[in-house]
Amino acid sequence: MSEQGTIIKVSGPLVVAKGMKNAKMYEVVNVSEQKLVGEVIELNGDEASIQVYEETSGVGPGEPVYLTGQTLSVELGPGLLESIYDGIQRPLALIEEQSGSFIGRGISVPGIDRKKKWDFKAVVETGVAVNEGDVIGEVQETTLISHKIMVPAGMSGKITEVHSGSKVVEDIVAVIKDKDGHEHKITMLQKWPIRIPRKDAGKRVPIEPMITGTRILDTLFPLAKGGAGCIPGPFGAGKTVTQQTIAKYCNAQIIVYVGCGERGNEMTDVLMEFPELKDPNTGEPLMKRTVLIANTSNMPVAAREASVYTGITIAEYYRDMGYSVALMADSTSRWAEAMREMSGRLEEMPGEEGYPAYLGSRTAGFYERAGVVKCLGSDDRVGSLTVIGAVSPPGGDLSEPVTQNTLRVTKVFWGLDATLARRRHFPAINWLSSYTLYNDNVANHWKKEIAEDSTNLRKDAMKILQEESKLEEIVRLVGMDALSPKERLVMETAKSIREDFLFQNAFDKIDVYTSLKKQYWMLKCIMTIYYAGQDVVEKEDFDFNDLKKLSVMEKIVKVKDIKDGKWDEFEKLEQEISKSIKSLK
Repeated sequence: MSEQGTIIKVSGPLVVAKGMKNAKMYEVVNVSEQKLVGEVIELNGDEASIQVYEETSGVGPGEPVYLTGQTLSVELGPGLLESIYDGIQRPLALIEEQSGSFIGRGISVPGIDRKKKWDFKAVVETGVAVNEGDVIGEVQETTLISHKIMVPAGMSGKITEVHSGSKVVEDIVAVIKDKDGHEHKITMLQKWPIRIPRKDAGKRVPIEPMITGTRILDTLFPLAKGGAGCIPGPFGAGKTVTQQTIAKYCNAQIIVYVGCGERGNEMTDVLMEFPELKDPNTGEPLMKRTVLIANTSNMPVAAREASVYTGITIAEYYRDMGYSVALMADSTSRWAEAMREMSGRLEEMPGEEGYPAYLGSRTAGFYERAGVVKCLGSDDRVGSLTVIGAVSPPGGDLSEPVTQNTLRVTKVFWGLDATLARRRHFPAINWLSSYTLYNDNVANHWKKEIAEDSTNLRKDAMKILQEESKLEEIVRLVGMDALSPKERLVMETAKSIREDFLFQNAFDKIDVYTSLKKQYWMLKCIMTIYYAGQDVVEKEDFDFNDLKKLSVMEKIVKVKDIKDGKWDEFEKLEQEISKSIKSLK
């Protein structure tokens, strides 16, 4: 760090330094004698604009800036899981040891523990030819996840040495001799620049659904593994609870949760709750497959941008091992606001609502890192990275730039509705405005794994909900009695779909998670009201109250109480509903 520049201007998180002609774009620098972490984001002659990821109060002109010659990178290796990091991958537990409950400035701690020993088991022998991405060994990182040690990108050759045994991450586990005769020492620790997507051998079409256990998401608006989705909504509509529920119960093998600029108390809930929770798929503690990145609203603004890239790079690393990974970003609006602040301080030409003109390309670049990929290496590993971003539009205005740019690149829109939230209907996802473009992708999985008629059942349910919204106008004007029996049947079925199927209590131990097959049977029982009632209501002297008085209608209200696996009970109820309604003929 002999090369240095001199600060000439400090404007919040932006520091401008001169004498920086050898600096490179996105190079990490240490600002002032306190060694604050910063990143070069603009170069103009020998002047460099630096985005500082720590509080800059007290820093002034004349102080030094030290060049490191490195880009902002994350450390990748065993020990990532169960960790809680800040936005630039500093473990919060180690920061607390050094500075107490409040994060001090200029603290430098490694992202991965250098002292902890891991049991490395080699899966290759000496003399074997390997290419980039090939697995050379494994470490049992947690009881759930086997961590694969891979040949770093851009490297290939023959294994000349390989060492199994108890090792720390910086110990040499293998030596590779390339075609030019140069030897490369391989450790369990790798580094990767966060702004560059990790390499893969090609993307695949996502065809497997991401099962969340939330009925409205899985049945009406499914997200495929390897897809990208967004949850926009106003304050208090349930973005954070929805994302946390997905993180807890989805069928991804690895969870990376990024709290980007949200309130500290929301992130505290995650940090307190996740270590206590059991993974419903394995019964093990949930943290054994989770990485948490906390960069709350009271932490430095500039680090919000780094936090989302840190999170997605860690997620890509596990994807490259062949795992299915889910990344939750809560919320990308705060990341965009950080970009807007830095853009303003750089005096760039503003775009819509003051956001930088490159907001769209940055948003697209982030979400496009999702996907199902053929992993590098000679085996047939396939990994997936699913990205779900929460968006917090001011006042719930979905026409604002962050939401619109997000909708352009994501294929699933789970739109939260303040009106539904005020009615205490949760999850408050509006079934009329939300959409998914993955229906055709996952249709075969539903037909093969659940039932042949599952796709048609979903379409019919959506059709009834749409018809209900049209009939509601008439009901408001002239009352329910003005409707024909057929229209009243639609309203009755739609009411049952809303109240008995779409409504789901995230704080109820039984109702919080519903398997795909149970979702199918619940909806089938409810839709039987409509299917069986169509012929009955055509009868001339039919009285709709007779249908409502049927004792079986009370059983439908309790359909969610039937336990998973009791498919014969569902079938029995469905037949009972059909028989009771048809008896009214």
